[in-house]
Amino acid sequence: MSIEIDTELQTAVNKRRNFAIISHPDAGKTTLTEKLLLYGGAIHEAGAVKAKRAQRHATSDWMEMEQQRGISITSTVLQFEYQNCQINLLDTPGHQDFSEDTYRTLAAADNAVMLEDSAKGLEPQTRKLFEVCKMRKLPIFTFFNKMDRPGREPLELLDEIEKELGLKTYPVNWPIGMGDRFKGVFDRRKKQIHLFERSVHGSKAARNTVVSLGDPRIEELLEQDLYYQLKEDIELLEELGSDLDLEEIHKGEMTPVFFGSAMTNFGVQLFLDAFLEYALKPGTHKSTVGEVSPTYPNFTGFVFKLQANMDPKHRDRVAFIRVCTGRFEKDMTVSHARTGKTVRLSRPQKLFAQDRDSIEIAYPGDIIGLNNPGVFAIGDTIYNGKKLEYEGIPCFSPEIFAYLRNPNPSKFKQFRKGVNELREEGAVQIMYSADEAKRDPILAAVGQLQLEVVQFRMKNEYGVETNLEMLPFSVARWVNSGWDVLRQVGRLFNTVAVKDSWGRPILLFKNEWNCQQVESEHPELNLNTTAPVVSGQEPESL
Repeated sequence: MSIEIDTELQTAVNKRRNFAIISHPDAGKTTLTEKLLLYGGAIHEAGAVKAKRAQRHATSDWMEMEQQRGISITSTVLQFEYQNCQINLLDTPGHQDFSEDTYRTLAAADNAVMLEDSAKGLEPQTRKLFEVCKMRKLPIFTFFNKMDRPGREPLELLDEIEKELGLKTYPVNWPIGMGDRFKGVFDRRKKQIHLFERSVHGSKAARNTVVSLGDPRIEELLEQDLYYQLKEDIELLEELGSDLDLEEIHKGEMTPVFFGSAMTNFGVQLFLDAFLEYALKPGTHKSTVGEVSPTYPNFTGFVFKLQANMDPKHRDRVAFIRVCTGRFEKDMTVSHARTGKTVRLSRPQKLFAQDRDSIEIAYPGDIIGLNNPGVFAIGDTIYNGKKLEYEGIPCFSPEIFAYLRNPNPSKFKQFRKGVNELREEGAVQIMYSADEAKRDPILAAVGQLQLEVVQFRMKNEYGVETNLEMLPFSVARWVNSGWDVLRQVGRLFNTVAVKDSWGRPILLFKNEWNCQQVESEHPELNLNTTAPVVSGQEPESL
């Protein structure tokens, strides 16, 4: 490797930070995303999801259904510069019905920000997503939101994280007051008190007064009881709390904790400043040739998400690529690991939710959008130089199943196109009956909302009205041993065999008890909750 390329890649990697936000619905994730963009200078005015008076919508919620319901149901990527760093923010769905989309997005993230409602603390969806972060050993940053509303005591919130998640905590800032008396935060990094002024609906960056601890002006700016409480809390943290350990943060064993209010912009900029300092830079990735460093000179990347119709006018299909190594250049030709084909990467785009700009160059840690003419599938690796393939992204076990019917035969082409593109995208898993006479696709989802989104998008993006016929199953398991072993077992009670888009056998069970019974009676089936990752095989189309 030439010294120039090595230096260029190292400089680019040092400037990059990449993170995904995980949270339970209604913790304020989309609002926090907007405010990070506001402070990053990427937008000039934040549009709160519920600010209906001005009919503004959050930048990250681009789908019409998201804007109608005020929730995030797709993952988006938002890139912006802050303090000479390139930040890639991967916004994920908070709704539990879309957790699989979040799992895929976390595969492309170097860090995770765990957003909590300070009144509720840890919630079920956050715990579930935390397990994925833990499995991938991602550094986790915790932001306790909504401090301007009545909530739980900060020490109680820290204790919950330590006991239930087994994470050490280090509060980087500490709240001054709570609810109506929330005045700001104490920044432990610089030993400064930040007193905030509220801005109208938090649409502009909050003005704040910064004073050092011990400054005589504090007596005028802060009520005496709040000041004494702050001093007491700081002494307690210094004596009994953990010391900041960057190595433990990077291993996912300690979480830096922040307090604030995304809606009113309290503490958002302080979080962003500390994140740049503590976050893990783009690192190595496991591949078929071992661990690959981001400064490896040849370009490599993997597809972690596909999205159809982000631009309704052009009916486009975009592949989201995480750049892992080397330098990406517009119009470069790469090898496609799964198919062995050569692909020219034209029209690469810098993504900013629904908006996109053309880019010439990208580096490890960046996320780029590529036009996808049906070439890419989720988990695909693209590379230059020596062949390598990154770990695939598995499908997870769905819990709701329904036949998707097309009542209008004249719309068959549009129906087929919509089903195939939404399957590619991972909006829902598509299965088929093992009986060749039944060709209607079976939608397999984690939650009911996924099915509603498919019907909504089939109608709005492909012009097809559809009907659902729910199936009486709630558990799915892939048969790792294959069709031959399944046929030898014969008929199973309260169970039906279907195939996924790659033709692999799946058993659908009425309930968990049925599943456990079959597993104990027929261990030779080798049942699995996640699909085996395939390579070199195209999925079947409708």
